[in-house]
Amino acid sequence: MSKVENEEKGGGRSYFRVIDPETRYPSVTTVVGMAPKPFLMRWYANMAADLALDSIDYLQRMSDRDREGARKWVAGAAWRYTNDRGKIGSAAHDLFERMIRGQQIRRQSMDLEPYRANFRNFLDTVKPVLVRAEDVAWSDTHQYAGSFDAWLRLRVILNDDGTWTLDPDGLDPRSVWVNVIADWKTSKSVWASVALQMAAYAFADRIISPDGTEEPMPLFDGAVVLHITPEGWTLYPVYANEMRTAFAAFLDLRRTLDWDREGQRKALGKALAKSSREALTGTERRG
Repeated sequence: MSKVENEEKGGGRSYFRVIDPETRYPSVTTVVGMAPKPFLMRWYANMAADLALDSIDYLQRMSDRDREGARKWVAGAAWRYTNDRGKIGSAAHDLFERMIRGQQIRRQSMDLEPYRANFRNFLDTVKPVLVRAEDVAWSDTHQYAGSFDAWLRLRVILNDDGTWTLDPDGLDPRSVWVNVIADWKTSKSVWASVALQMAAYAFADRIISPDGTEEPMPLFDGAVVLHITPEGWTLYPVYANEMRTAFAAFLDLRRTLDWDREGQRKALGKALAKSSREALTGTERRG
């Protein structure tokens, strides 16, 4: 039994056991971050452009005084937005954990109250049963780790096409309980790459609790992603077949991360030969 800690550095977040801090595994999100995200380049550019256009007079005055400072201010528009949203997302995740554990939460600040109200509505509507929350999924086999939001049980009807229909009150005699890995997303949008994240958690070797107690990772029936915003919530499923496909892609990204960190350093050997200006042609000598 050994507690697990995590640390954020320039190369991303990593996890390690307290008794063996030298052995570190990259986080699931760090691995998923190796997937191409071409849409981000346009988003970064649009955020910078919108900031410049919305504050063009102020930007001109700033540029007259400090051109480099003005450039950095515009270039950092997307980062500042992401950082601010991340703070709200972290606070909302803490709120969700306390609520799903059964705590009665009072009305929150203006920023968090819509999230509290919408998560309460999700709990009342879907009626999930919590098994575990905020534990670490750990894989020695593929050397990665990550903290998942929840392991839930949902009551559903298994449709002939392999999809589910929620039946929270068990009104249909065909309904059964399914075990799912769950993740809360407070971002503006949800992307298909979240399936990579859910698959990595579900197919890890073991679960490690905050006190270091561990047990083998169970076989999950699928996953769910709760996209929750101030406007409302949507629950998306990731079915078992899609999770298996996503996990194969995740392992490719895991190897890509190794290449990015280590492999490319050794890819090119020392130069065998290079040009030299010592030998001149006759034309050069006469010149």
